[in-house]
Amino acid sequence: MNQSRSSSPFSVPEIRYHNTGVRGMLPETKGTCPYLYFPAFREIEEIIHGFSTRLGGVSEGDLSSMNLSFSRGDKPENVRTNYQRVAEAIGFQTDQVVCTVQTHTTNVKKVSAADRGNGLARPQAFHDVDGLITDSPGVILTAFFADCVPLFLIDPVHHAIGLSHSGWKGTAAQMGRVTIECMREHFGSDPAELYAGIGPSICRDCYEVSEEVIEAFRGSYPSDRMDSFVKTGKRKGKYQLDLWEANRQLFLLSGLQKDHIFLPNICTCCNPEVLFSHRASQGRRGNLAAFLGLRDTQ
Repeated sequence: MNQSRSSSPFSVPEIRYHNTGVRGMLPETKGTCPYLYFPAFREIEEIIHGFSTRLGGVSEGDLSSMNLSFSRGDKPENVRTNYQRVAEAIGFQTDQVVCTVQTHTTNVKKVSAADRGNGLARPQAFHDVDGLITDSPGVILTAFFADCVPLFLIDPVHHAIGLSHSGWKGTAAQMGRVTIECMREHFGSDPAELYAGIGPSICRDCYEVSEEVIEAFRGSYPSDRMDSFVKTGKRKGKYQLDLWEANRQLFLLSGLQKDHIFLPNICTCCNPEVLFSHRASQGRRGNLAAFLGLRDTQ
């Protein structure tokens, strides 16, 4: 993480980057808490955003150390301490967080300031929800990951945002498009004006899947688009699935401008010392989190 702008002496393992250009995420460390960010999103003054690493927290064992999920068997006090640390690093308060119970759906919920603290400062009320949208300042949308794809969406014209969890099931069911349509319905968002970030997740080289998975995509994507993200696998009857490119193609099909889409450049499975990966750890892991909010200027 020698690209970090921080002067912190905290030692962080080197990140392995993919050759997807210079439009990816970069690391930053504040105190002992490293996180990732999109440089392009830093240019939008009203946006708060970040993506956690597995480092800088207090969780132990397979959850070491920045686990941000209460559902992985961690001590609740450890999870709360971890939230406090990552919130201080990125620049928000823990009582601003809104999170949900994710179940690989394409259900998207509009939230407001009245929902602040859901799932962290107060009991969880949102189940079977994998996407959140808001136009309320001071709300920090939160979603959890350990190989699946974080989808950040920003509408700087209508001052609205969306954050979605999209694994292979969500990507095959076009979670990105569903989130955009919800933003259009509730906020009047024009896809041509949106900015999208595809966050750290498993890369094509690490993601071998079966014919059943590819079949789920065939009914949702044009064949010429699928050619760009499905390759013959290393073993007979298997395929290498590029979820980054699949979501990029979905954003293009949804009307986003090419230069408004940012790829992560970082694979969770290639970086098990820095990021939690379900596949790399064979399920013995904690959860990473993506955060996205509109600054409360009042």
